[in-house]
Amino acid sequence: MSTMSTHEQDPATLRIGLLSISDRASQGVYEDKGIPALREWFAAALTSPWQLETRLIPDDQATIERTLIELVDEAGCHLVLTTGGTGPAPRDVTPEATLNVADKVMPGFGEQMRQISLHFVPTAILSRQVGVIRKGALILNLPGQPKSIRETLEGVKDETGKSVVPGIFAAVPYCLDLLSAPYVETDERVVKAFRPKSAQRPKT
Repeated sequence: MSTMSTHEQDPATLRIGLLSISDRASQGVYEDKGIPALREWFAAALTSPWQLETRLIPDDQATIERTLIELVDEAGCHLVLTTGGTGPAPRDVTPEATLNVADKVMPGFGEQMRQISLHFVPTAILSRQVGVIRKGALILNLPGQPKSIRETLEGVKDETGKSVVPGIFAAVPYCLDLLSAPYVETDERVVKAFRPKSAQRPKT
């Protein structure tokens, strides 16, 4: 996807970096599913302006670190989501790379992701996803499968669509507010952003 230069970027537009990490997908062995799933999800979930920067790279820690730094420091992303490489296998090094580029660790995101996934599969305890802050950006490790990505972002809902366990994205807009990122609004039918009343703006 084309990149706007820093001086062309709209200060009201949320810049999102999507980083898919997979040896086989980056080599063309099979089609990456993480980035298309996230692009589709954001198209449904966000009602305020946003743009994407996408990258597809192999499971190599140095490459992951360089790409995360590039997305935040050079591309100016406010939010970076990774998919893949968070399990216990030797090639799964996404959490290590993410922590290495972090200024602050946000442990609640990883805790909530595992809590959500445990409602669906017992192997959720094998996940090592982390959330961190680098400079003014929030970086989150997501699962690799589209279904799991959606569940993690939206949470657990009952048969009527009511939220039973909040998804992690409910907390993302307010976190971005605290990092001086653009104000993010969501379609509440997909995910309702939670903010204290003092931080809420009138609906546009």
